[in-house]
Amino acid sequence: MTVGDAGDALANADDEAGSADGDAAEQAIDAVEQADDDEVREFLRGVADDVRGETSESKQLAAVVYRVSDLYDPGEDTSPEEIYRNVRHIMQVKERGGLRR
Repeated sequence: MTVGDAGDALANADDEAGSADGDAAEQAIDAVEQADDDEVREFLRGVADDVRGETSESKQLAAVVYRVSDLYDPGEDTSPEEIYRNVRHIMQVKERGGLRR
């Protein structure tokens, strides 16, 4: 199963059951773990493109997913901790209502 197939399985399970069932989620996790970094990176960036919309929330979510995809990019020097700190900072700024300089 490829990463794309796993995404399709999750979407189908969501459509049929109202939420992804455990088997589909496990298959998706297995597919990601077995996929090569290029495939995972492209899949995540495709998801980011799909969720990006006109609202600030959808743009933020897309940015977070895209940032996570950087973990699978050999040209990027990042870590899960760095991404967490960056996302946490963005959420704190959003909660305060902006940067207010």
